[in-house]
Amino acid sequence: MANVNQTISARPQSAPPVQADKHASAALARAAALHLEDRREEALSVLNGAIDAGESEAELFSARALLQYELGQFAEAASGYEQVLSLHPQHPTAPYNLAVCYERLGRWQDAAAAFSKAVQREPNRLDARLGLGIALLHLEKAQPALEAFEKVLAEAPDQETAQFGKGVALQLMAKLDEAAAIYARLFEKNPHSEECATNMVVIAMARKDDALLREWSERLLTIRPNSQTALEGLAAHAFASGDYEAAATYCSKLVESAPAQFERWFNLGVAYQRLQRFDQAAEAYQEALRLRPDAKQAYVNLGVVFQEKGDLQAARECYERALQIAPDLADVQFNLASVFEKEGRKEEAERLYVKLLARDPEWEDAWFRLGYLRLERQAWREAVDGFEACVRKRRDWPEAQLNLALAYWNSGDRDAAARAFHTVLELQENSTDALRGLAALAIERQDYEQALDLQARLIEAGERSPELFYNTGLLLQKSGQLDDAVRLYNEALAEKPDFPEALLNLGHALKAQGHEDEARKYWRQALEARPQLAQGYFDKA
Repeated sequence: MANVNQTISARPQSAPPVQADKHASAALARAAALHLEDRREEALSVLNGAIDAGESEAELFSARALLQYELGQFAEAASGYEQVLSLHPQHPTAPYNLAVCYERLGRWQDAAAAFSKAVQREPNRLDARLGLGIALLHLEKAQPALEAFEKVLAEAPDQETAQFGKGVALQLMAKLDEAAAIYARLFEKNPHSEECATNMVVIAMARKDDALLREWSERLLTIRPNSQTALEGLAAHAFASGDYEAAATYCSKLVESAPAQFERWFNLGVAYQRLQRFDQAAEAYQEALRLRPDAKQAYVNLGVVFQEKGDLQAARECYERALQIAPDLADVQFNLASVFEKEGRKEEAERLYVKLLARDPEWEDAWFRLGYLRLERQAWREAVDGFEACVRKRRDWPEAQLNLALAYWNSGDRDAAARAFHTVLELQENSTDALRGLAALAIERQDYEQALDLQARLIEAGERSPELFYNTGLLLQKSGQLDDAVRLYNEALAEKPDFPEALLNLGHALKAQGHEDEARKYWRQALEARPQLAQGYFDKA
């Protein structure tokens, strides 16, 4: 909202003399003499005495109203001018003076009507048109306000209040470039104009012009160091530029100056949340909710903060409260389902994902989570359905393709599993999971040559697990490549010295090479690592 706080520099005007009786003239003369000596209260007392004595001339009421205005008694002054007009409807100054009193009281509808009447009576009176324009601005009647200011500027092009008022009217009409040009000209003349700088900040926010926002916010802060608008502008700029440390600083200052404003606590919570300062974020959101207990987004954000902190119960309670306020918040239902998953309440989580997908069948992440839960409970065909839905919507999703491959494999469709693993490799050339899956499929088919190639690619990709070295050694041993098998078993044992299967098969490979004494050494180590390997040994002998 534009700042319209520039007001007319006006005060009620004294009326020209009207014919009155000698008693009224005496009271007026005495009051005027006291006024000249700046003894306003005594002058007012004289006029009150005359009116209380029954004198009812309009000029007495007008004079009293003027004194009341000067003493800051605006409501009494307005009542006085209303009496003047009831006694003397054609009084020359009462409509304007009454309008000025209404303006001071913030009674903008009444002020507009009174200024309009003053303009009708004196069409060339610029201060009345100026007052009318300002009253109309406060009523957010931008177009008629603009017309009033244009008429003033036609007669007095340099009238700064009218220029400012025109800028505000244009701003309210969303003609931001024209308004900004006026404010810039006025600010050049008066670099201390808080109103112009304030409205430029508001325009910069509306334009989402970060550079302009920072420039004018800093100018405004120079004029008024604790300007709330300037701090809000700088906070908005900090959020837009991703400087959440600065955003937290500005939001903290805003909270200090107005601790009862929900929005300021909420924004402070957002800044702390982005900084991953979750304890402070939680405190800010909780304070925001104390001020506005039905703020669903604050509950949602607080739930996310608690979830990040690992407080699943508190997160769940926040999400459930948000859903009580707005039951159809799909994102919150998704978050709640993820909390159910982490709490081990898998069935409830799955039901929520199914419910979400019934409403929005295109929700990829919900399909993924549903597929994953089905994979966990070994519902292979249902898992296939979930992950197929994912890859139909986004083929280049390696995690979904990988899980789809696992679901196919466990459901018995090895060809489809292989295709999915190959798709993963198209997306991620050295995916160890996909290479490992394809190698295992090759072993199942007894295609040891392909399995060896895939195991070699895994090693080239940097995979260093002892299981990989052992499996590769086993394949080499089966294909008669004993030297390479021995080398791979040793690689496995370098990673995991007490790997019993590797020790056992290394012994077999060495024996096949004729190194029986060395083979026995490794067999003994295998038995020490896993005594169960001795079962059946003597039966075989």
